[in-house]
Amino acid sequence: MKQTRGKYKSDRPPIPKDKLRKHSKGTGLDLKANTSRIRNKVQRKKLKSKEKVIHSSIKAAARTELLLTEDYGCLEADAGEVTIQYKQRQIADNVDITSAAKHFNVQLQFGPYSIGYTRNGRHLVLGGRKGHVAALDWVTKKLACEMNVMESVHDVSWLHIETMFAVAQKKWVYIYDNEGIELHCLKAMDAVNKLEFLPYHFLLASGSRNGYLSWLDVSIGEFISSYNSKLGNISVMTQNPGNAVLCVGTSQGAVSMWSPNSKDPLAKMLCHVQAVTACAVHPYGTYMATSCPTKSVKIWDIRKLAGPLHDYIARSPVQQLSYSQCGQLAMGMGNVVEVYRPSADVLKAYLRHKADGTVTSMQFCPYEDVLGIGTVRGFSSLLVPGSGEANFDGLENNPLQTKSQRREAEVKALLDKIQPELITLDPIAITEVDAPTLKDKIEAKKKLLYLKPKAIDYRPRRTKAKGKGGTAKVIKTKKILKDLNRRETIDILRQSDARPEAKKAEEPTKDYGVLNRFLTKPRKSTS
Repeated sequence: MKQTRGKYKSDRPPIPKDKLRKHSKGTGLDLKANTSRIRNKVQRKKLKSKEKVIHSSIKAAARTELLLTEDYGCLEADAGEVTIQYKQRQIADNVDITSAAKHFNVQLQFGPYSIGYTRNGRHLVLGGRKGHVAALDWVTKKLACEMNVMESVHDVSWLHIETMFAVAQKKWVYIYDNEGIELHCLKAMDAVNKLEFLPYHFLLASGSRNGYLSWLDVSIGEFISSYNSKLGNISVMTQNPGNAVLCVGTSQGAVSMWSPNSKDPLAKMLCHVQAVTACAVHPYGTYMATSCPTKSVKIWDIRKLAGPLHDYIARSPVQQLSYSQCGQLAMGMGNVVEVYRPSADVLKAYLRHKADGTVTSMQFCPYEDVLGIGTVRGFSSLLVPGSGEANFDGLENNPLQTKSQRREAEVKALLDKIQPELITLDPIAITEVDAPTLKDKIEAKKKLLYLKPKAIDYRPRRTKAKGKGGTAKVIKTKKILKDLNRRETIDILRQSDARPEAKKAEEPTKDYGVLNRFLTKPRKSTS
């Protein structure tokens, strides 16, 4: 028996009110209260149809949560145990075979290593200080390219797609493709320590040992800005994903925030009494973690630029910090890595791992419960349950995308590219109306175009001749005189606001004797 449309709708399970409230846009109308006051039937019908569309979209958005089948994992300890005592081997033995394959160690001999994941979390690039560079699909363990550049490598970073990555070498920055072929040599970026790529602006940012900050637009191949920050050797630099501002840690214990539009820092925060050794920003751009050699780790609300929210004392000085998509914070202390839960008010480790060498680089893999660490002796992939986003947006970052989907995504990203002039400390400021400027424009228009002329005392002389007078002719004459008066007033105001003319060249008053004939003489007007 065929089901009707109405019966099918009635059989659908009800939607909880909290989910409807979560997806409500807050722009709906009260059909009974508001539409009854509208006398026009056409407008009333339009408002009713618009209200139905809004309600249906809210219900559809609430029902789509049923499609988010993935759930966030978590590591729970039994009674009398703590999660920090569980080793990586024990976690790998108790998870499914797919997740267990994501835990591995790679022993290499050209360390210490810097690492970097793509935005969709599928590809990995490794850069050894002794010249070793490798790019691979770490999920399938398929090696894309491997080479030795025969000079020191200080940092590596992927560009907007997984077919290009940048390597900060001893002298310059080089860009390679996924086959290891050199595409570009950026000689303007020299002695670079840190690299950061801004995906929505297509900007490759760098911080050098000479204190220079540079921004390169990789879509057009032009340098947007490059100047000396006067901070000395830049060894701590990260980006704020919320507003694309670079956060640079200094040796004076301050964190300064930079954009390509200003040669002065947008803001400065005095975070520690000693040098900042590590800095990490939450993926939402809300919180920032900093550390110093005194074992102090501070959590800041980067939106307020006020005092720290939490001040922890770690077991030993922290050299590396990294935030996951779900807010977990990883700390690298020598050869020990500790992960902390975001909701804990007291510093209590969630997981602890002892590596086979000093940790030199660390990053959470997007959309995976994996933490990648680069050490002096190679690379390690650690399992951290609950660290990655469980449900990804295929239109934003798709770990399972094909070549054709990658090409389409690249074209759309170029069309949606944000100009570097919009990089500000407050990203919401660009969506607001520039009230003072708009007010000045309105006042200027009122002053010139809508200026009320002076009242004209016009009393026509009455004539007794037939057809020579009348009220219509008097009103017409009065209107003509008012327009003439208004135009004269506008001309006077424009002449007063005009720029003063350039002063004419005056004759020199100083006498140079015989050399007076070489002086420029002012031209005489022929009029």
